[in-house]
Amino acid sequence: MRFKTISITLSSALLFSASTSAQVNLSGAETGSDINTITTAVPFLLISPDSRSGAMGDVGVALSPDANSIHWNPAKLAFIDNDKDMGFSLSYSPWLRALVNDINLAYLSGYKKLDNNSAIGFSLRYFSLGDITFTNNYGQEIRNFKPNEFALDATYSRKLGERFGAGLAARYIYSNLTGGISSSGADVKAGQSVAVDISAYYETETFEVSGKDANVAYGLNISNIGAKMSYTDAANRDFIPTNMRLGTAFNVDLDEFNKLTVALDANKLLVPTQPVYTQVNGSTVYGTDGPVIFSGKDPNVGVATGIFGSFSDAPGDVLLDENGNTTEVVKGTKFKEELREVNISVGAEYLYNNLLAIRAGYFHEHWSKGNRRFVSLGAGIRYSVFELDLSYILALTQASPLANTLRFTLRFNFGEVAGESSI
Repeated sequence: MRFKTISITLSSALLFSASTSAQVNLSGAETGSDINTITTAVPFLLISPDSRSGAMGDVGVALSPDANSIHWNPAKLAFIDNDKDMGFSLSYSPWLRALVNDINLAYLSGYKKLDNNSAIGFSLRYFSLGDITFTNNYGQEIRNFKPNEFALDATYSRKLGERFGAGLAARYIYSNLTGGISSSGADVKAGQSVAVDISAYYETETFEVSGKDANVAYGLNISNIGAKMSYTDAANRDFIPTNMRLGTAFNVDLDEFNKLTVALDANKLLVPTQPVYTQVNGSTVYGTDGPVIFSGKDPNVGVATGIFGSFSDAPGDVLLDENGNTTEVVKGTKFKEELREVNISVGAEYLYNNLLAIRAGYFHEHWSKGNRRFVSLGAGIRYSVFELDLSYILALTQASPLANTLRFTLRFNFGEVAGESSI
């Protein structure tokens, strides 16, 4: 068995969790080409868990509801057809196979209709990071460990009108990356947090488009609103990935047997962006409270301040003179950077006779904010109460760790009327 080796220092342990802060590179005369990604603890919470949305470019906030709505928009659960009394979904994805062969994500979710206007749901997300060999600074082996993270959700959804509903999810998050190994005199522990999702969903009445029945749905989900997380008692606590997802879906019945859905989602992380610090002669200037900020805002703030401040804290492009001194912010670049922090997903689904689905999508993230760009493809087939979906990622960036990612999903709906369920 092949092991991945990580030096067990505090900084590298936090880096492995993707919770360290990105630093802006100020080496050039103008920083318009700099990467300034937003990083958080437990980023696995944002991975698309199911194959249907995964095949459609990671859209999902306004798609027709199913058991996986707990991740995308809990408010949709109340809109599941009344003849589907209960349902479950199980998804599995070998993750980052272009890098390693033993990282995977598993997702179990389910729902129960309480009545015509309300539903409850649950989900368990488990992320295994494979086998790790921990070593000290001298390369001596300490122990082997299998880092893992999981999140447990409970949701409630209710219609507040015939076509409008809201949902609430509560989440417990656990992240064990080191198995309690100490580093540099500091005890490293499992990170824990709690969070909530607040969501809404609206669908229009049926209307005609070129003589065909159609409707439009809108969704909003603000997820992972919760306490910061830390892996040591000494380190600063890191934000979890609070995220706002806003989207719409257009559904049209082409004829008695053929249906088409086109969807669009926009995502933005509601956590602080790393600022640009003042530099003199190429060195960062420190004050009594730490590095002096030249542009942007202090990222060491509370959760609420971080959420509201995330809409206006981008530092923009900062100029340096020939001596390595920060001089000014390029006009208009702060707003441009805020726009770069919005990820766009588009997807389409063709459904034949409520039995066979063909899907495709595109996901775009600006290169300075992570550079995830890919095309996704997938299909689904239904037999009785059983549905099987799969998806595949075609990365558009060279040597992308997301390349050739597969997802598999099994869905079960109970108490439905045969022939009236959609993929």
